[in-house]
Amino acid sequence: MAPTQVLLKGLILLQKKHVLDLTDVRADLWDDANDLFGNKVKLQLISELVDPATGSGKTSPEVAISGWFLSFDGLSAGDVKYEIQFSVDSDFGTPGAFLIRNHHPNQFFLKSLTLSAPDGSTIHFPCESWVHNTSKYSSPRVFFRNQVYLPDSTPPGLKTIRENELKCIRGTGEGTRVPGDRIYDYDVYNDLGNPDAKPELKRPVLGGAKLQYPRRIRTGRKPARTDSLSESWSSDDMYLPPDEKTAKIRSSSVLGDSIKAFAHKIVPAIKTFYADRAASFESLDEIKALYEEGIDLGTCVNPLTDEEAKKKVRNPFTLINELTTTDDANAGLLKYPLPQILQGSSLSLTGDDDTWMSNDEFARQTIAGLNPMLITKLETFPPTSSLDPAVFGAQATALTNEHIQTQLQGLTVEQALEKNRLFIVDYHDVFLPYLNIINAQKNKRTYGTRTILFLSNEGTLKIVAIELSLPAPGEKGQRSNRVFLPPTNKKDWLWELAKAHVSVNDAGYHQLVSHWLKTHAIMEPIIIATYRQLSALHPILLLLQPHYKNTMSINARARKALINAGGIIEDCFTTGRYSIEMSAVVYGLSWRFDQEGLPADLIKRKMAVPDPNAKHGLELIIKDYPYAVDGLNIWDAIKNWVTDYTDIFYKEDASVAADTELQSWWHEIRYVGHADKKDADWWLKLDSKKNLVELLTTVIWLASAHHAAVNFGQYAYAGYPANRPTIAHRFVPEPGTKEHEEFLQNPEKFYLSAISSRVEATTVMTTIEILSTHTADEEYLGERKSENWTGDARVLAAFSNFTAAMREVEHQVMANNKNPSLKNRHGAVDGYTLLCINSKPGLTGRGVPNSISI
Repeated sequence: MAPTQVLLKGLILLQKKHVLDLTDVRADLWDDANDLFGNKVKLQLISELVDPATGSGKTSPEVAISGWFLSFDGLSAGDVKYEIQFSVDSDFGTPGAFLIRNHHPNQFFLKSLTLSAPDGSTIHFPCESWVHNTSKYSSPRVFFRNQVYLPDSTPPGLKTIRENELKCIRGTGEGTRVPGDRIYDYDVYNDLGNPDAKPELKRPVLGGAKLQYPRRIRTGRKPARTDSLSESWSSDDMYLPPDEKTAKIRSSSVLGDSIKAFAHKIVPAIKTFYADRAASFESLDEIKALYEEGIDLGTCVNPLTDEEAKKKVRNPFTLINELTTTDDANAGLLKYPLPQILQGSSLSLTGDDDTWMSNDEFARQTIAGLNPMLITKLETFPPTSSLDPAVFGAQATALTNEHIQTQLQGLTVEQALEKNRLFIVDYHDVFLPYLNIINAQKNKRTYGTRTILFLSNEGTLKIVAIELSLPAPGEKGQRSNRVFLPPTNKKDWLWELAKAHVSVNDAGYHQLVSHWLKTHAIMEPIIIATYRQLSALHPILLLLQPHYKNTMSINARARKALINAGGIIEDCFTTGRYSIEMSAVVYGLSWRFDQEGLPADLIKRKMAVPDPNAKHGLELIIKDYPYAVDGLNIWDAIKNWVTDYTDIFYKEDASVAADTELQSWWHEIRYVGHADKKDADWWLKLDSKKNLVELLTTVIWLASAHHAAVNFGQYAYAGYPANRPTIAHRFVPEPGTKEHEEFLQNPEKFYLSAISSRVEATTVMTTIEILSTHTADEEYLGERKSENWTGDARVLAAFSNFTAAMREVEHQVMANNKNPSLKNRHGAVDGYTLLCINSKPGLTGRGVPNSISI
């Protein structure tokens, strides 16, 4: 007897190209016309059961979306809904996937398909993907229902299509990538320079034996004409797989797109505005005037080119005006919001607007500021150097016990070391090998710095010495080391200059290593490997996907306008053209995946010691260490969520080792994505549930909390350039020199001439305002805004616990910030909020998004 027919009703949600991409208003009319002539969008269900005749999943008859041209969508950005019906045999089984063939000329953004069965049950297919014309694909697009399976548990009808889908995403590794390709592949960083434009814009390849580096997405563009090792540069957007390009209605995408426009429009306007003015600020009050008076760029902004207008590029001024407090009567006024560093602290002891300048605040920021992950407990004093003494000289430091002995509250240096009271922020070895060529650049001067800190009886840090070092000219010779001690009087501008050079080192390292390298660059090959090796049906892809949103898109924008040759980083940071190259050196010398998780990092820096009886299994050396305290609460919550989640799918260690997709994923991360480190012996072996939990927790930590800690406070601390200059133009003057005489005549003016100029400061301020801004569509840790992201009640219950844990973390952060005894949370910026989980849209100095979305 032939099986009876069952009617499955479907509801499709999608968004159309002409209201998302904003590139062609006629796209909808063209699609409508094609639909009327029979070139339709067609869907076909695939069962979880095998068809004996084909050996693959049973398939339904293909059904077209009807009434495409009748939908009311206009130019609004809302969802368009279509009803569709499938007739299948009663023994068809559960639909586990569907194929879609788009015969329209233009792509659309498919959000979901929901099927309703006669018995009242529903099946959800979350899609969230662009669907291009079927000619763009070697096989139809496939989407799976919201149920995940390990490879050996895949329903028989879905096995073949699961494998084929991964093959499509991997591609062949050949050819130039074009829009519509869904291919994830790897390449080295050979696209940061533009040697065809100017020889001086040539940059070395990052990735390989000479300069080790993580891999990026492969675009396949042709080599540059003048340098076969460099990829040719184009003003067009770099290739990204379509699903990495979020719909333009998402404000996160607007921010990302605006970075490029900002670099090419606003930065030249700033330079034009200041062209007839002195290069340097002449007083601190002049900097503060930026927050009340702003700068009127008015006629300085070049209009959009015809090509930009055709592409509907966002006017960067529109974005800046939305982010800043502007004068409605003057659309060209760039007026900066007051950064938190100048807003004062309710618990500040001084109560004046120079709190930012105090030595106590400078020390506090090493554990509660923008880069709180470099401070290290000193094991020996004076500090040592790992640099080759045959090249850099034997005199590694000029620091002696006598420099700091009287500042240790009655302790000897040996006692202070024994009691874990001495700490260091050390940039000596990172910067020194590059200083001769850095300082040979026009108008750029800096040192390799060391800052020695003492943990006082009050639980706060005190600066006890700063050492500024230079290599001798040429390849070999003794180092030149100058030691500066905190003055007894309130303000000593020579001391402030020494602190400024420490800040310049810290700003460069923060932006290039703590921020770009250790989050953006490290994550990109992990994302690529995930989509190449883990099927959409794999539970680990479902776990990690929210932590990848917009990352590769923002990385592509950064390679175009921020870290590229002649970009904002090179122009406005002392490291100049050697900026990203130096990050490669750090990666090659010291990056280890097994030390990127917070507990391992704290132990590496001797800031914590393992203690099974302590909270988190660690005893912090500085108990009031805001970044570590809040961070460990988040780390444990993530780890608990990952443990609960993986326990659902992996019952024993053997199931981890037997997961072929998972093993291929981890192998590719090590041997391809981080190929230059593949032979290191510290890589975790993916042979146990414990190791799986550790590496997944590390990935989520890097994408969420680590990135939030170094990114969303940028404007709060560096929005006032005197607090955190990014560039130095002059050395600290030596007594008896003409520069010292100039300094004595007007110390404040000299100080300002030595740090970021007007152009550099305002360029950085505007850039970090964009980077520090949360969008209205942000998704924070513990949130999943996509509906029906899973149909597994066990997963939903575990995630509910994680959401509750994030609320508890936020409650604890706010409680700690109200506790006056936790002195390291209170200073020029009142309260450590960078790891406070949620945030309103805008410039808030708080919030931990799921992903590196800006």
